[in-house]
Amino acid sequence: MNTTRTEQTRVDDALVERARPLGAGGRAVLGVCGAPGAGKSTLAARLAAGLGAEAVVVPMDGFHLHDDELARLGRSDRKGAPDTFDVAGYTALLRRLRVETGNTVYAPEFDRSRELSVAGAIAVRPEHRLVITEGNYLLYDGEGWSDVLPLLDEAWYVEVHEPTRLDRLERRHRAHGRSPVEARRWATVSDQANADLVARTRAAADLLVDID
Repeated sequence: MNTTRTEQTRVDDALVERARPLGAGGRAVLGVCGAPGAGKSTLAARLAAGLGAEAVVVPMDGFHLHDDELARLGRSDRKGAPDTFDVAGYTALLRRLRVETGNTVYAPEFDRSRELSVAGAIAVRPEHRLVITEGNYLLYDGEGWSDVLPLLDEAWYVEVHEPTRLDRLERRHRAHGRSPVEARRWATVSDQANADLVARTRAAADLLVDID
């Protein structure tokens, strides 16, 4: 489906209005899940922009393990898989965000240009009534990850036309220095293995969002 700007605006408006009441009774956490390249970050940013000062985005990617640790664990070629994140740290942050609503809580952010996490880059302040957290594995029930879903007030699953998703991934990898061949291999092998895993979690979502 080719979405016009007007149609996309209507979709965004409808999703913003669905999200807005979540924080009405106190801070809430909305999860935006989907495969690599599906458009999670884009949707989260649009939601936050539509909601204004009451919303903040806290990506799961801030909990990527450092490349040195991945090398030590022998997982460098699987970066992005569930066991290449600090899931315990992520769930601990989500719990803090739910209960520590009277003071500022700092969250890490993943810097794609440097391929590393930056501690304390995101400030979640008391006026943030809705935290939008986005990532691949919010609905995954593997070890440690099964603790995430109960900490979300709602979880949305983002879908996109598969060729579009793969093209996005290849362009992303090329933008970060990989050759066209390497970018294609990473998108269709490493990323695809993670995408297949994420797709199996789709049924646990409260809402399916097609942003193709």
